[in-house]
Amino acid sequence: MADVRIEVLERGGRRLWQVRVGRRALTFHEELAARAFAAQLHMRLGWLGQAQRSDD
Repeated sequence: MADVRIEVLERGGRRLWQVRVGRRALTFHEELAARAFAAQLHMRLGWLGQAQRSDD
């Protein structure tokens, strides 16, 4: 299963929150939005991994 990470970026004096999975990333202005998205993504990836293992 891919690792979901949250990274803090500084751009133009503003703090941005980046959710990363592998090489893909999505950037948010709000920490809460980034955390909510990361949590949902983590749950979805876990569910997909579990579904794939049960199919095998």
